[in-house]
Amino acid sequence: MILKLLTAFLVLSLFVSPALQLPAKKPNIIVILADDMGYSDIGSFGSEIKTPHLDEMAKNGLRMAQFYNASRCCPTRASLLTGLFQHQAGVGDMVNCRKQPAYQGYLNQNCVTIAEALKQSGYKTYMAGKWHVGTKPEYWPIKRGFDRYFGLIDGASSYFGNEPYRPNQKLTIALDDQEYKPEKGYYMTNAFADHAVEFVEQHPKDQPFFLYVAFTSPHWPLHALPEDIAKYRGTYAKGWDKLREERYRRMQESGILTKNTKLSPRDPKIPSWETLSAEEKKSWEDNMAVYAAMIDRMDQNIGRIQQKLKETGQDHNTVILFLSDNGASHEDIKPTNFLPAIYESSKKPSSDPSSFTAYGMRGANLSNTPFRQYKHWEYEGGTATPFIAFGPSIVKPGRIDQRPGHIIDIMATCLDLAGGTYPKTYKGNAVTPTEGVSLVPLFRGTTWKGHDALFFEHEGHRAVRQGDWKLVSEFPENRWELYNLKTDRSELQDVSAKEPERVKQLAALYDAWAQRAGVIPFAELGKSKGE
Repeated sequence: MILKLLTAFLVLSLFVSPALQLPAKKPNIIVILADDMGYSDIGSFGSEIKTPHLDEMAKNGLRMAQFYNASRCCPTRASLLTGLFQHQAGVGDMVNCRKQPAYQGYLNQNCVTIAEALKQSGYKTYMAGKWHVGTKPEYWPIKRGFDRYFGLIDGASSYFGNEPYRPNQKLTIALDDQEYKPEKGYYMTNAFADHAVEFVEQHPKDQPFFLYVAFTSPHWPLHALPEDIAKYRGTYAKGWDKLREERYRRMQESGILTKNTKLSPRDPKIPSWETLSAEEKKSWEDNMAVYAAMIDRMDQNIGRIQQKLKETGQDHNTVILFLSDNGASHEDIKPTNFLPAIYESSKKPSSDPSSFTAYGMRGANLSNTPFRQYKHWEYEGGTATPFIAFGPSIVKPGRIDQRPGHIIDIMATCLDLAGGTYPKTYKGNAVTPTEGVSLVPLFRGTTWKGHDALFFEHEGHRAVRQGDWKLVSEFPENRWELYNLKTDRSELQDVSAKEPERVKQLAALYDAWAQRAGVIPFAELGKSKGE
């Protein structure tokens, strides 16, 4: 009888989908980070932009609808890489070097990167893309645990080269630990993927790998390839009001937004579409066509990486995580911040390869549907990111989860997948304990403990979320506002006057965290610039 049951089990196991089986060896891990991309800018989160590869990953994986970043480029990258809040890693603001340890402008020696931690579990480590957490060669990726690197060390650049765009500025593209000069035909998004594909192709098959792909797309300047721009000609002629409504409706129908989530009113600084002149409409349509083309090309290149995984037989044993570093950017190209020639080129149509433009608040308000505010603030429009987890052998498919997660969780998740441990010391230095929790139980659809509270601070903007409640303020007003995100995800009804005790309790939580993390009030720190 026992022999018959064993035989039946072995026969049945032959027909079990690989997606339901545990991986036989440590999985490969790929983290893909978009730059300045809004919450609703990919198809599976409501967009009209064509992102079939990301959409397929979302369909066959997990979407987290309430995942958070740190609202700005450098802080998010520091936090994602280390599993710490950005201040603890030394990048409390941007890459400007200051005497305060939490704001030194590069990763400190009391943190480890995911690459450094995973190497202790036998992983080869690769990175392609934007670094932006230390500009001097001694702070580059090769010095922080990556075996191979290709990408932009700095915050932003022309997609067709690396020309400086601000006074007294030097931009660096690097291959491993050497500066790299772009060749003819260079387009940054393609170049990052070229090297990511090469790393996968050349990787030894008897070892797991970690690959961090940090695209600059769709960060300004708006630079795209003509064949991609052509796909979106006419797409934006209906204007931002109708497009925001259409995205909002799709988000509700798909389950990304709960049924009680309201669409925030159009930003009061933005006029009604119908009041614009024909020339203004044409300019915005051109901006949006190029912006959409940049995201489209990023998705195409994600597809190239996936195809290489299939060709090398590694697709079923690879987990891919996708997210954005902050909400959409309201920034414009201003004469006070940019070289005169760059400012002049910002007046050209975005579809002109010699232009240097941004889509500004008018585009960002659409990208951040249904939220208000943008990159830099701690409202949902600054911190909410589309998050996708995909892995045929690990991630239970076809789900949307509304529980809050955070970039600090990526480190713990990678170590959990690898069966590794977070080090207490590294190269003789004490390592700050990680702040994140592993998402792997959530991937598998089992019990997940989540967070007691999440905290945010950037250049004086502050927030704390505990359960469904979020306390938030903006600098320099520094007045706490309170929102119940279960009933008001778009943060439209401030209930701080009705809930003074809750405000007091959450403010105390924030203050205790700020002291522990090394946050310095921004009025004392002084304003800084950066991407």
